[in-house]
Amino acid sequence: MSVKASGGSSVARPQLYQTVPFATIIQAEQQDRFLAGGELSELAGFFRSGTKLLEIADTITKNSDLIVSRAANRIFTGGSPMAYLEKPEAAEPVMVKTVSSPQTQQARELGTATYVESAGGFSLGSLFSGSGGGPAPAGFRPINIARYGPRNMQKSLRDLSWMLRYVTYGIVAGDPNILIVNVRGLREVIENACSAAATLVALQEMSKACLGCFKGDPEATEIVANYFEITINEFKAATPSNKLRQRPSVDQQGLQLPQSYFNAAERRPKFVMKPGLSSSEKQEVVKAAYRQIFERDITRAYSQSISYLESQVKNGNISMKEFVRRLSKSPLYRKQFFEPFINSRALELAFRHVLGRGPSSREEVQTYFSIVSDGGLSALIDALVDSQEYSDYFGEETVPYLRGLGQEAQECRNWGMQQDLLRYSAPFRKVPQFITTFAKYGQPLPDQHPYGSGNDPLEIQFGAIFQKETRNPNSRPSPFGKDTKRVLIHQGPGINNQNGNPEAIGSVPGSLGRKVFRLEPLPSSDGESEDSNVHFAETSTQLIIRACYLQVFGCIPYEGERLSAEETKLANGEITVREFIRILAKSDGVRKRYWTPLYVMKGVEYLHRRLLGRPTYGRQETNQYFDICAKQGFYALIDGIIDSKEYEQAFGEDTVPYERYLTPFGKQLRSLRPGALTEGFGNPPKQVATPRFVELGQVPDNRTEPEIDFRVNQGVTVQREQTKIFKLTDLGDKPAVQNLVRAAYRQIFERDVEPYTVQEKFTSLESRLSNGEITVKEFIEGLGCSDLYIKEFYTPYPNTKVIELGTKHFLGRAPLNQQEIQKYNQILATEGIRSFIGAMVNSMEYLQAFNEDVVPYRRFPTLPAANFPNTQRLYNKQTKQDNEVVVPSFEPVKSRMDAAKMPMTGKAIADLKAKERQESAKTPDFVTLGRSFTKSNGTSVEEVSNSTRRQPAKMFRLNSGASQGEIELVIKAIYSQVMDISSHEVIQEYQCPELDNQLRQGKISVREFVKALASSELYHQRFYVPYPSNKVVELLCRHLLGRTPTTETETQTYNKLLTEQGLKVTVAKIIATSEYTRFFGENVVPYQRVPYLRVGNYLG
Repeated sequence: MSVKASGGSSVARPQLYQTVPFATIIQAEQQDRFLAGGELSELAGFFRSGTKLLEIADTITKNSDLIVSRAANRIFTGGSPMAYLEKPEAAEPVMVKTVSSPQTQQARELGTATYVESAGGFSLGSLFSGSGGGPAPAGFRPINIARYGPRNMQKSLRDLSWMLRYVTYGIVAGDPNILIVNVRGLREVIENACSAAATLVALQEMSKACLGCFKGDPEATEIVANYFEITINEFKAATPSNKLRQRPSVDQQGLQLPQSYFNAAERRPKFVMKPGLSSSEKQEVVKAAYRQIFERDITRAYSQSISYLESQVKNGNISMKEFVRRLSKSPLYRKQFFEPFINSRALELAFRHVLGRGPSSREEVQTYFSIVSDGGLSALIDALVDSQEYSDYFGEETVPYLRGLGQEAQECRNWGMQQDLLRYSAPFRKVPQFITTFAKYGQPLPDQHPYGSGNDPLEIQFGAIFQKETRNPNSRPSPFGKDTKRVLIHQGPGINNQNGNPEAIGSVPGSLGRKVFRLEPLPSSDGESEDSNVHFAETSTQLIIRACYLQVFGCIPYEGERLSAEETKLANGEITVREFIRILAKSDGVRKRYWTPLYVMKGVEYLHRRLLGRPTYGRQETNQYFDICAKQGFYALIDGIIDSKEYEQAFGEDTVPYERYLTPFGKQLRSLRPGALTEGFGNPPKQVATPRFVELGQVPDNRTEPEIDFRVNQGVTVQREQTKIFKLTDLGDKPAVQNLVRAAYRQIFERDVEPYTVQEKFTSLESRLSNGEITVKEFIEGLGCSDLYIKEFYTPYPNTKVIELGTKHFLGRAPLNQQEIQKYNQILATEGIRSFIGAMVNSMEYLQAFNEDVVPYRRFPTLPAANFPNTQRLYNKQTKQDNEVVVPSFEPVKSRMDAAKMPMTGKAIADLKAKERQESAKTPDFVTLGRSFTKSNGTSVEEVSNSTRRQPAKMFRLNSGASQGEIELVIKAIYSQVMDISSHEVIQEYQCPELDNQLRQGKISVREFVKALASSELYHQRFYVPYPSNKVVELLCRHLLGRTPTTETETQTYNKLLTEQGLKVTVAKIIATSEYTRFFGENVVPYQRVPYLRVGNYLG
């Protein structure tokens, strides 16, 4: 069976009656105005008379028994009617002594005497005869008590007391509305059960008795007479007809609202625009339209109005219907209620403002949703205003109003959502509710209580019909229908559940269920159990008693709450376990815990679980229990559960009830309790093994604060604050370039090299650096490969010391470990000093630390702590101070020959590898730096095997009228420059055929081609994704401007632009610079204006 949904059970508080303050203030509140003078006078008069009204009500209350008794004696004969009046428990009454008279004695014998209890304060007398009423209406006949019956007598006396009580309510409220709402329509009801004429006589008699209480107070007499007159007139009036909801749809006819609900609801005035109204009255009607459409008076809230529409509707040029239409289409309405919301929510708000209600069904939402989706707000408003429903309710001149609770009958399927829509303002709830709830109607619901989701924090969802006021209204749909049955889990073998195997209801669950306590009688001497006065074992009896208390109370009660006498009877065999459970369930302790502080259905659910061992199945079962509680009370509920057939089958006479069934949610909660989780439940955290170096790094002992400070400051000197970085930023600043050159000498040679001692090769390197032909990195490599460096730092020392000095000069640190020493030792032994220096300078570490424009420096602040002491020792002594190796790989062996006497041997070894790479013709020394040179025949030669440079730059220009071959050369040159690949290596995956065709056809220029290619996804994946932003800026400058960034400011500017706005904006910014226009224009392919390394060499 598929369970569907209803509209939910939102909290609704209908207005039951009117009071003077409420009826006065609600009018001003609905019209967004202050109280008028007449209203203030009315309130002042009510509050001045408040004490008087309370005294009148108090006097009537104290003499209520006398008044009801006099009325009852007037209409009943054959006994004492007051014996049937149900009264709440009170203190023992004190009877008033009176002097018996012959008339009194006769009244006692006939049963028509009235006894008055002393209530203190006012007393009218001791005895009244029942024959002192006024003229009886036609058809009145006294009612015989014996024929009428005790049950009917209780109802009649209760009704008379009820009417008198409501008269006092109306007097205190200062408004007879409560009498109009509750008395009108009772005549037909009482006529079927009793006699309407007798009730009128009783009301007249009560009125006369009440007036007798205030003989000396004319004001009080007038007030009481007025309220009793209203009560009698309303009782005489016929039952008003119900209000029928007018709807064109066939499935929505028959929705009726009792007239009493309409009378009790808050008075909501209806405003109609009529030609004869004054200008102020017409203004009030216009303001009412503003409040309905905009949910506030816009003239007061926003100090604005739609004046041209106001004048037209006031002059009668347009009707109120047309005025509502144009207001709903105005820009202010669109801004407030259409643009901020999605179409579903805007549709709900339009229904509220134009029709005064919410959408009624899913089909209605679908119809109007298609209208608003196709035609927008104007089409939606036209459809609502032109509907038959609008004409039936509001016509041409009535301002729409909210048709909520008390105005007309409400539907169940949109109950909760409509209450929220009419009660809250539009900005308060921005999520559509109707469409989501209607969508849930077709979906089966999860397991939950048939009364819906309650507010109980436990797994026992009792489904409170009236939730707590502190909780938000819950409009979630809930299952409905008398056949709905909750799914329960059996505590025991599944084959023994009462649905699948009813015969096994009484079977013991065994090890799969709860522990069962059963009281077994002791056998007699002849082997058979005794029939009476059976004595049980003392220990087993106490266990049974304890189990009974735990099951019924949920805990061991206090000593004062224990039922000692009943425990003794159970121990002596005078009562069964079943009777003992019944007595415990009816005790004050259970009533105090599970009945008095709870609402009815929650108490039923608790007691049902305690006594029958399972939750309730569904609404059909809970309705039966609710009927018992309402008619017979708490004790009848206990008897109904314990005397049920299921209790007898499951537990019998001698078994303590136990938990037989659970809800799925309860099973889940119990499995999630601490200590109840299984080993494989959920995702247990994995045990992460602590690395060995972490264990070794733990401090085994406590250290003092001075010792900690010493270790923190270990190796850190003021030199870390004195490090100056020399970076080449501007070739035009000659002093800065000269300072950088001298810093390079100090770093490589550990001293200043004066100009007069500089060799010719050094002068050539300085000149090329100043002209931008080589980078700082290539300048450093040239110094390291010079004869002077080989003589000073290579020839005199063993390889280990050479490696140590090389890392100091070119990487700014000492060797990291023995593995690094072995690596460089192999290069040094097999390829020589120049390859060793090239390996360091072209390494990733060098590029990350110094890039291509920074002179190496001492990097001890950023090195690992393990290498810091070695670097510190290496930098704190001169090279020739001693022959100590800071990071020794082995004990150095002293050479048999003095290396100082054979300087040419070391140089020969260093040149050996270089000669293998040279051509037959003699080449300059800078060939080993990767630069091209010109042979004797005038051709340019570049070393192929280990070259780090491209062919010389060549300019490509696309002139008008160029041939197809020239265009192809230009396209290849663009790919070669922008994508950083050789012209003969352009492969298909780096090509953009669409851009190629546009350039061939002359639709775009070379500049636009370069811009589109640098902004493409190919460039994004090749250069933007793999590299950091600083490197991407450098690549963009190389590819688009043919140079590296000139200053740090330029790098930061493009880096910020790249980070905030992306690659395309940065490319467009570079292409649009004046520098690009000056060097390349529209048709020149960018070329290498300053030599630089390829991207592959950037990775070392």
